[in-house]
Parts: sequence; C-alpha cells; structure tokens
Amino acid sequence: MKNFGLIGAAGFVAPRHMQAIKETHNVLLAALDKFDSVGVIDSYFPKADFFVEFERFDRHIEKLKYDKNTYLDYVSICTPNYLHDAHIRFALRQGADAICEKPLVLNPWNIDALANMEKETGKRIWNILQLRVHPSIMALKEKIACGPQDKIYDIDLTYLTSRGHWYYTSWKGDVSKSGGIASNIGVHFFDMLTWIFGEVKQNIVHLHRHDRAGGYLELARARVRWFLSINEALLPAAVRQKGQRTYRSITIENEELEFSGGFTDLHTLSYKEILAGRGYGIEATRKAIEIVHDIRHATPVGPAGEYHPLVNEKLAKHPFKK
Repeated sequence: MKNFGLIGAAGFVAPRHMQAIKETHNVLLAALDKFDSVGVIDSYFPKADFFVEFERFDRHIEKLKYDKNTYLDYVSICTPNYLHDAHIRFALRQGADAICEKPLVLNPWNIDALANMEKETGKRIWNILQLRVHPSIMALKEKIACGPQDKIYDIDLTYLTSRGHWYYTSWKGDVSKSGGIASNIGVHFFDMLTWIFGEVKQNIVHLHRHDRAGGYLELARARVRWFLSINEALLPAAVRQKGQRTYRSITIENEELEFSGGFTDLHTLSYKEILAGRGYGIEATRKAIEIVHDIRHATPVGPAGEYHPLVNEKLAKHPFKK
C-alpha cells in the first residue's frame, strides 16, 4: 500500500485520481486545494486530511515524516496548468514521485529543467496520458505498426466541447495560465497522434482565437487537418438536438475511429502502469508540448492549403452538410 498526497482536490478531474488511488488499493493521506468544495473525498478517503493553504499542507507532510515516520510515495497533481511545474518540484523535494495531469508543463524547456531535478532527487515524474491506454487507440497503434510502412494516412480531427461564460473568467481563459485552447483540450489528441504516427514534420496554424483553433499537422506517417473549439454554436445540429454539448470525431482515410466509450477506468489503468514502473515519463510528453507551444506562438495563415472545413468562416455555418 502506497501513500499519496493530492494537490488540486476540488477540480473536475480530481475524483478520477481519487478513484484510481482507491482502486489500486492505496491510501490518500492528505489533499490540498484553495477551494473547500471537496466533499467528494468522502466517497473515497474520508479520513484524508485536507488543507486550503499550501503552507499548512507542507507543514503537515513534514510532521508526518518526523513525528510518525510516514512518507509520501506519490503526489498526484490536478492543479491549473501553469502550476504543474511548481507542484511537481514540491513532490520531488518531498521524496515522492509526481503523477501529473496533462499538459505536464506549458513550455518545452520546462521539461529539461524537470529532467535535471529527476536526476538530482532520484524520483520520477509521471504523466497521465490516458488515451495511450484506451483499447481502441492501442488497437489502432498496433494496426498502423503492422500495416504498410510507407503509407501516409490522411486524418481529420474535430473536437468540439462546449464551455459556458465561466470559462473566460477562470484560469482556463487566461492563455498565460492555461496555454490556450490547444493546450486545454487538444494536447491529449496531439500526444495520441504523434505516439502512433511519429515525428512532426510540419505544423501550420490556420486559425487561432479565444474559442477555436485549427491547423494542419504533418507527421512522419500522417497528414492531419485538425479543429478544436469550445463554442457551442459550432456543434452539428444533430448533436445539439440530442442535448449533447460535445462532438468528437477522428477519421482516418475517411473511416471513423470509434472510441466514444471505454473512458471510465483509464485513470485507474494509468495508475496501475505507473505503480508497476511502466508509466509514461516526462520525455513521452515532449512532442505534444512542443506542438501546442508552437501553435500558441504561430501566426495564423488563414484558410490556405490543407485546412479543416471549420476553419473557413463561410463553411463554418453548415460544416457538416454533404
């Protein structure tokens, strides 16, 4: 049984980590969040200590070590993107491995600095890359690996996930804190695509606004037209009529990749791999971090060349009509 700490207990993704800790038969000793709406902890670890101030959380961890000879083995990090770096460093200084939500960091050079700290402390930094343990994605990777090695695949990625006005008031609406829309909702798709189709050869941004982004990504074995948005107005009519607020589509050679299900236990699967020493470390995330960093700093070229249909403002009103 391993001892866990959790930073960022009030967020959307934190219960998945609590569930993963419980289902892997480990214990959450203490959790931290500046917001105190964390009653969900009772469903998993009602005896866990909880703090709203980092200083008291830090002191508690130290007291566990010196008063009870109890040490943290892992610290799970579910905080806003811009805080990941600092909280990973805290975990390593405490002699614990860090398990961090994506994106691991906002800039590629942050990875290099954390790699140095891994060497200094002898501890590991693990990233949650749950699509890599999704059965459909794993099957696709095997299919591509066993297919013609000289084939270049044509891919369209569309991910529309509606967000309300709160989004722009929160840290997610601040590019300096979130990294922008590509980092917030696209980084796991870019990780998945590079994991399967290889190195980046070209990264062109056609459109980049506060609520949408689109571009063209050429990989070693794929040509990817991608579009991401948090604007509900761009959802297909059939999706809106069903009362749904998310549309996810990946087509490979005009064939839809079906992976809408199978998401319920991906964090637990990720934790099992990490606990067995087979998880994904910081180098695994480098390609995706480089992609979203370059997207964030690129100058959009408009609808030219290989662009996603939703990039074109004229087509965007009815993009899904044949």
